Amino acid sequence: MTTWWDVVLNVLGGLLVLWLALILVLWIEQRRHPGGASLRDLLRLAPDVARLLKRLAADRTVSIGVRIWLAVLLLYLLSPIDVIPDFIPVLGYADDAIVVAIALRFATRRAGSDAVKRHWPGTPEGLTAVLRLVGLKPSA
Repeated sequence: MTTWWDVVLNVLGGLLVLWLALILVLWIEQRRHPGGASLRDLLRLAPDVARLLKRLAADRTVSIGVRIWLAVLLLYLLSPIDVIPDFIPVLGYADDAIVVAIALRFATRRAGSDAVKRHWPGTPEGLTAVLRLVGLKPSA
C-alpha cells in the first residue's frame, strides 16, 4: 500500500531527475555555443522554466492551443500513469524529461520569442540558453 509520504518522495525525486536532465541538456547545448550561460545560471534555470510555463499558461494573449498544451503537460506530470513507469530506474523519469522538453519546445515556439522574453523571470543568459534550446532566435 502506497502512503502519501511515498507519493511526495516520488514526486520530489521525479522533479529532481527532470531538473538534472534539463541542466545536462542545457550544459551540452552551451558547450556548442561558448560565452553563454554560466553553470550557476543553468542550475537556477529549471525553476525559471517552470515559472515561464506557468506565466505562459496564464497569459490570455497566448493562443488557447498553447495554454491547453501546457495544461495537458501539467496533468501528465501529476498523473500516476506514465508511458514508462517511474519505478523503472532512469528510464522511468527519462520519459517525463522527454515530454517536458517536447512541450517546452512546442509551447515556446507557438507562443513566440516575444511572449517568452516578456514572461522570462531569470537572467538574460538563461533566456538565451532557453531560446537556443527551443530553436528560437536568442538575439534581438
